[in-house]
Amino acid sequence: MKIILATSSPYRQETFKRLGLDFIAESSNVDEYGAERPGKPEELVKYLSKLKAEAVAKNHSKGIIIGFDSVGYFQGKILEKPKNKKEAINRLKFLSNNKYSFYTGIYMLNLVENKHISDFVKTEVLMRNINKQEINKYLEQDSKYNTYALGYDPLGHYSSTFIKEVNGSWSSLLQGIPLAKIMEMLFEIGYKLD
Repeated sequence: MKIILATSSPYRQETFKRLGLDFIAESSNVDEYGAERPGKPEELVKYLSKLKAEAVAKNHSKGIIIGFDSVGYFQGKILEKPKNKKEAINRLKFLSNNKYSFYTGIYMLNLVENKHISDFVKTEVLMRNINKQEINKYLEQDSKYNTYALGYDPLGHYSSTFIKEVNGSWSSLLQGIPLAKIMEMLFEIGYKLD
């Protein structure tokens, strides 16, 4: 059965390729900042992943559609993509020497069997104390800071030294796609390996 990822993220697509499953990817073009956004991070990521999957499903009559969304959460604040470099710097200062949560929501639709399921994965992240020079070094090294929900990509950059401890899904934190949970949900919704 064809798998359609409701994402334009090259990082999610690259990570999903590691599973060796046939899939295509398609942007949902969903407005993530609509008026009906839930206030709790787990509810928000489930809501947005559903919107994305349902938007892409309109273009298909069969297959399994998978929508994703990820946010950080710290001290009662939902942390989404930084809008600019200044916000990315402040975000990293804010998270330095602290533990925060990273949520990824997943919504799946089996269009043939008219089934849908939804879940989320929570990953706890402990950052070491980082200084201003380190933050600047990272942001100079990676001009795409604004594509990451927490303002940095801890894989293959200086920022890989920022994280002391992870409790939960590494693939969720690094690329916003919790692979173990994805496979559990695929089997639950009716996907069968060849």
